[in-house]
Amino acid sequence: MNSVLAVRVFAVILMVVVFGVAIHAPVTIYLSTHFPDWELVIKSWKELLLGLATVILLVEVARRQMFGQFLRDRIIQMLLAYAGLHFVLAALIPNSVSAIGAGLLIDLRYLLFFTLVYCGVRLVPNLRVTFLRVVMVGAGVILGFALLQMFVLPRDILANIGYGPDTIAPYLTVDDNEDYVRINSTLRGPNPLGAYAVIIFAIVVAAATKFGGRLRSDQHLVTGIAVAASCLMLIVSYSRSALLALLIATGAIVAHISGARISKKLVGMCAGILVAVSLLFITFAGNPVVSHIVWHDDPNGGGRVDSNQEHVNSLIDGTERMVSQPFGAGIGSTGSASLLSDKPIVIENQYLFTAHEVGWLGLGLFIWLFVTIMRQLWRARASALALGVFASGLGLAAIGILLPVWVDDTVSIVWWGLAALGVGGWEMGNRKGGKYARKN
Repeated sequence: MNSVLAVRVFAVILMVVVFGVAIHAPVTIYLSTHFPDWELVIKSWKELLLGLATVILLVEVARRQMFGQFLRDRIIQMLLAYAGLHFVLAALIPNSVSAIGAGLLIDLRYLLFFTLVYCGVRLVPNLRVTFLRVVMVGAGVILGFALLQMFVLPRDILANIGYGPDTIAPYLTVDDNEDYVRINSTLRGPNPLGAYAVIIFAIVVAAATKFGGRLRSDQHLVTGIAVAASCLMLIVSYSRSALLALLIATGAIVAHISGARISKKLVGMCAGILVAVSLLFITFAGNPVVSHIVWHDDPNGGGRVDSNQEHVNSLIDGTERMVSQPFGAGIGSTGSASLLSDKPIVIENQYLFTAHEVGWLGLGLFIWLFVTIMRQLWRARASALALGVFASGLGLAAIGILLPVWVDDTVSIVWWGLAALGVGGWEMGNRKGGKYARKN
């Protein structure tokens, strides 16, 4: 395969993956239901494509003699160290082969995608523009289907293609109350849908703040629809963590607009609003609407399981496990991967989840990597993309306190792919004289 063809195939794979994750859940459930013998291959489609893209990237980097350039990159070094730790622990701490395999895929697939996009920006001309267009087309599919679920389609429409108790529930409710339906759109559940809405909201709002004066009337209309649809999608997901993330992302964009120096008056106003809203929620905790939407609790009885208490119990259990297991419990010991072992464990916190898999060292490496990427995005905040990804990254980091946010493949692949685009494009622009920041 010649170099030009190889680069084109590599780029097409990245586009297929980043669009495919937008429709991954319904398509794989439908195909797995009709072709059960091929279930493993069907569910692993993106990992197989990422493996092929990795081979093409390695061949192309070797052909262009760029290994030294990439290996000197601090972010690449951290990625390799984090992945290497996974493989070392997989060899040292015993677990079932299937659980280890699933754990490696869940923990590393989005970081592999980040690496491919991060390196691909330097190899593929115009990757940035095409990638963003494909992401927005995928967002249109997710937002559009969410609106149909809200206003047109029956709530259990997805049951017709295989959704159910053995796969993914076609919809959920708040505290078993059918008056408060939580939709999935094409994602795996309401919480991932809320997190995804935060990403799209932050990027669109950041672009609007950068280019608002230069947009045509039709572009203003599309921007308004995207923002409104993202907010509606977040509302009907009833995801409290996503609502918190949205507030954080919005605050980050407002802080940037206000300038690098944030006045004490602005900080005081924000703190006052936060306290006032909190007091309102506490005061009206007995109100049925507030009880359902904010506390997910029915004052008249409600569901059999208290989700708030489950979050607290998971946090306590995860913290105790982290303290007692400095090297972690091994790859595939947590979450859906652990269901393939004889000791299934659910930890509803991304950081405790990571610590349980790869110990204190792994958690430290992951936080260092994430902070490094976020710092690079902030430095590139003259770009609307970098600002939007940075703002949503802050929000998703907050969601990680309540949920293992990076476990969902759509949320993690889309955000980390966009982060790679923002960081990789900015660094490439720096090497060319800083033009990237001025043009974006």
